[in-house]
Amino acid sequence: MIFLNSLLLQFILYIECIKLTSTQHGFTSYDASNTRDAITVGLLTDRNHDKMTLVAEYAMEVANIDLQTPLVLKQEEVPFGNSFQGYGKLCKMMQMGIGAVLGPSSKHTALHLMSICDAKDVPYFYGHMLQSAEAFNLHPHQDDISRALHSLLIAFQWSRFIFLYESTEYLNILNTIMALYGPNGPIITVLRYDINLNGNFKSVLRRIRKSIDNYIVVVGSSETMPEFLRQAQQVGIINEDYKYIIGNLDFHSFDLDEYKYSEANITSLRMFSPEKLRVKELMLKLGYMYALDEFQNGSCPITVEMALTYDAVQLIAETTKHISLKAEPLNCTDRSDGVTEDGSTFKNYVRSLNIHKRTLTGQIYFEGNVRKGYTFDVIELQPSGIVKVGTWNELSNYTSQRLQPTSAIFENFDSTLVNRTFIILLSVPNKPYASLVESYKKLDGNNQYEGYGVELIKELANKLGFNYTLINGGNDYGSYNKTTNTSTGMLKEIREGRADLAVTDLTITSEREEAVDFSIPFMSLGIAILYVKPQQAPPATFSFMDPFSEEVWWYLGLAFLGVSLSFFILGRLSPKEWDNPCPCIEEPIELENQFTISNSLWFTTGALLQQGSEIAPKALSVRTVASIWWFFTLIMVSSYTANLAAFLTIETPTTLIENVNDLAENKGGVVYGAKRTGSTRNFFMTSEDERYKKMNEFMTKNPQYLTETNQEGFERVKNSKDHTYAFLMESTSIEYNTMRECSLKKIGDALDEKGYGIAMRKNWPYRDKFNNALLELQEQGVLAKMKNKWWNEVGAGICTSKAEQSDAKSLSMENLEGIYVVLLVGSGLALLHGIISWICFVIRKASNHKVSLKDAFTEEFKFVIDFSTYTRELKTSASIYSRSRNSSISIDTLDANNTQNI
Repeated sequence: MIFLNSLLLQFILYIECIKLTSTQHGFTSYDASNTRDAITVGLLTDRNHDKMTLVAEYAMEVANIDLQTPLVLKQEEVPFGNSFQGYGKLCKMMQMGIGAVLGPSSKHTALHLMSICDAKDVPYFYGHMLQSAEAFNLHPHQDDISRALHSLLIAFQWSRFIFLYESTEYLNILNTIMALYGPNGPIITVLRYDINLNGNFKSVLRRIRKSIDNYIVVVGSSETMPEFLRQAQQVGIINEDYKYIIGNLDFHSFDLDEYKYSEANITSLRMFSPEKLRVKELMLKLGYMYALDEFQNGSCPITVEMALTYDAVQLIAETTKHISLKAEPLNCTDRSDGVTEDGSTFKNYVRSLNIHKRTLTGQIYFEGNVRKGYTFDVIELQPSGIVKVGTWNELSNYTSQRLQPTSAIFENFDSTLVNRTFIILLSVPNKPYASLVESYKKLDGNNQYEGYGVELIKELANKLGFNYTLINGGNDYGSYNKTTNTSTGMLKEIREGRADLAVTDLTITSEREEAVDFSIPFMSLGIAILYVKPQQAPPATFSFMDPFSEEVWWYLGLAFLGVSLSFFILGRLSPKEWDNPCPCIEEPIELENQFTISNSLWFTTGALLQQGSEIAPKALSVRTVASIWWFFTLIMVSSYTANLAAFLTIETPTTLIENVNDLAENKGGVVYGAKRTGSTRNFFMTSEDERYKKMNEFMTKNPQYLTETNQEGFERVKNSKDHTYAFLMESTSIEYNTMRECSLKKIGDALDEKGYGIAMRKNWPYRDKFNNALLELQEQGVLAKMKNKWWNEVGAGICTSKAEQSDAKSLSMENLEGIYVVLLVGSGLALLHGIISWICFVIRKASNHKVSLKDAFTEEFKFVIDFSTYTRELKTSASIYSRSRNSSISIDTLDANNTQNI
């Protein structure tokens, strides 16, 4: 029954091909006698002439459906590598008139024919790995093939391998791979497998078998590659111990049946899928009536050269819709200057085209003469045949669609996930979890998304081997209503089977877990406050007092008064501070003291302000206090100056709120909000904490402060006037935004603890497998590396160049108490010395005047405490000394005697 169904489907395809070639626009075929109103395209072949002719004819049949001026084919066969015969056949075609040429496979012949076509302005198209500025090559450039191979090598983590090449022209691929690796590339052993140029590769293959390396990259032509594989198997290096990357785009067309069960890992590239309808139609046209059976193992007899010839015809046809091309006769055997009319215009227009309709190898456009736009299928030979395991293109490089055997043990695969396809919901745009790729090219499918969530899915797919389709699920993550058993947003899509997974900043909550299941958390977080950074306070009138605390200023004032009083008291106690106001009079009638109350204050002030004064202490005790005070003022002034500089250069920020308590009280008039729906809002609605109940009541009464998205809240905080709006959101999102917006910061600690998880259907059978894979990624540090990449590297670095300055703080007594102790102790010792000196002075004076010691102390003490006078009469009748017979002794004499005794 299966065979009959297969045969019936093949018959239907065959009938469709017949209809296509016979009914559209009444078109049948064109020959040389019917080319007056057609454009002749020349085909020169040197291999597979019949098949190449059929491919070109079928391509023209397809193209002529939409053409006003149809294309007709003029074909000739030339021996491989015979440039002379090729030249003759081309000239013959030119004499008959051709609009474009499809060239042969031989590179030597092709180069010769290119120069002729370039001289005559005839567009020349070919499809093999030869680059020329004179023609259009639809084959991928060697550099692009090198980049694709490099991506595979990086993905497979090959730290050393053998590079096998057929001839020197393939060394350019190696050079580009080495340039992409840079100075820290892997160890590469380079060998030429066709070293004897006789088709016998076994001597080189035996060297490989004896080598310690079993990772092999092979680049070569489609003519030698099948024989290489056959001889490698004969030598014994195609088995489970060896891994191959074949850099040949015709790998899918080889006979691979004898290698499928070798257990060797063989990976290659292809430009088109045999499952395409046009490929199947072309196979039927070529006579492969049992094409569907061929496709069961992924092989396809359509070579890259055939596919590129087909696409070249479509490219010519598309150009003729816009630029007329006259196939006028030309003579290439003489020195005629005749060229194809509009040939240069035609070629310039081809370079500007970008087509993908009706092509076999995908999008086609040119950068100069280099073809671009294609996507390689990464294929692998397995027991079931050729299997597509990934893709490569210039924009996204290698994208794996299942776990590669080259990077893990095959037995670790879970067969229930391999090649399964899941529909995964993202929230776009929602940086850094998912966003659209910024590119000048139009992207579609999974390639159009990037972000942490996208990379997380790629890592899981690489581990578990599943395929996936990414879909934008919007900003509504969804909620669940227990009463009605209904859900919204992403939760609804998953519950109703329209999606399998949701990967975004989706918080695991008890409410959501009643509707869907979650994986283990891939990221931990909590609710925090997003607010503007503290702003610099406006300068205050008395900001010059900021370097010292209020306590220090008070103690400084007390020290100032205390020291001034010490100068005054010690000045009155010390005999040396009593001077003769008139030095010319040898025996003055009175003495004067310079340390009056005002002079003491002035002396202290001058020292404090580092200006000095005309007063000079004479007594030892007074000089001691002065020295201690000078040292004290030196330290104080230096400390003040240094801290004042810090206050002037370092901003002292102020903020209206410091924590959630300030926010709940609306301190400073700050209002707040959160995302209208989601776990953050639910946290406040269900919290039993009085603060959070109060905040929930505020947000309920003021819905204008709620937002539809986190991004909207972020923008509102940034643009709020007078900084009176704060936004409550997940701490991870705050970390991401504050790395890119320097005026914002997180306030206080997180209000709760929770995590992000991958949402999936209830009782999903693959939940444990995803959990195990997430645990492995966590243990291997992959999750941390991914977060660092998307938070701190991609688009970040703006706010990290300038380190945050520490706040300047006023100096307190804890900082300066030492100098106060020095001042206190020094002043106390000086005062003690002054008192002792005064006592000695009174005793000596009483002894010299033969008066009572008690009377002397009484009179001297009364004089010392008499602050109303700063002069002292030496001879007065009221003094007890006037009744003494020695009353003529001067105070200087007594002081001198006292000094000697001391």
